[in-house]
Amino acid sequence: MNSNKTLKKTLNIVCPFVLGGGILWWMYRETDFKEMEETLLHGMDWGWMLFSLVFGVTAQMFRGIRWKQTLEPLGEHPRTMDCIHAVFISYASSLIIPRSGELSRCGILSKYDGTPFLKALGTVVTERVIDTLLILLITAAVILSQVTVFDSFFGRTGTNLGDILQGFTTTGYIVTAICLVITVIFMWLVMKRFTFMTKIREMMNNIKEGILSLRGVRNKWLFVLYTLGIWGSYFLHYWTTFQCFEFTENLSFTVGIVSFIVGSISVVVPTPNGAGPWHFAVKTILILYGLTDTDAITFALIVHTVHTMLVPLLGIYSWVALNARTAPMKKV
Repeated sequence: MNSNKTLKKTLNIVCPFVLGGGILWWMYRETDFKEMEETLLHGMDWGWMLFSLVFGVTAQMFRGIRWKQTLEPLGEHPRTMDCIHAVFISYASSLIIPRSGELSRCGILSKYDGTPFLKALGTVVTERVIDTLLILLITAAVILSQVTVFDSFFGRTGTNLGDILQGFTTTGYIVTAICLVITVIFMWLVMKRFTFMTKIREMMNNIKEGILSLRGVRNKWLFVLYTLGIWGSYFLHYWTTFQCFEFTENLSFTVGIVSFIVGSISVVVPTPNGAGPWHFAVKTILILYGLTDTDAITFALIVHTVHTMLVPLLGIYSWVALNARTAPMKKV
């Protein structure tokens, strides 16, 4: 039993690295890295690159401040800097185990401020829902304004929704629906038989309380402002890097927002910081807008690598700051 758990944990860590590494190898297998090294050392403006890192920091800070705001209606008042530190550490931990950040930041706040883990987790779920809705709205607007480009993108990547849907017959849809219903019923029956069902209900209630906390936020416009600050910072974090290279400095705002959106969607694939899928998505969009293959993959690799280096630095800083400040509080 323990060996199975160990194997599962190992696969959860190894598989994302293998997937991301495989995509990167496929993309860069024929790349002349000497030419890329020349661009890195002598062909880019490091002032703009360092400036872009400022927005990487502000995006995470806004997220920490907004998180504190969603916790207040639950009667939880953690320190603002502890919320920010928890967010910094969460991004760093996701580099090791993709998607672990949500859990780690709730654990940090529970450890250092005594905020109940499940309440904190509920507010994180709320955040993710809000962010997903926002990015979907922006994506819809961008797609409508750039239909031709996205049609070319899906063609190049071999993604054709029509072909996928045509592969399903009426019987196929019915069978799929039945399987989903049976799966849900089976899971419900299994959970109902567990003796710790009461604990599960308590856990779900805590999460539900956290999710509904948005209704009690005192200043909803401030919440909206923080949300815009998060995504505005993410975009500037990316877009300012266009000024680092001669081959991207004259690209339009439209190219920036389209490639940003496609890159943001691509990180849904569970690899460390989107490595692999992000490179492929951004490279493809930039090529569609006129960049050469060499320039596009050079931009993607350098920008992603430098921005990723910021993440563990912030995580280490926050870990040191939290441990130097005070002893942890007991979990409640």
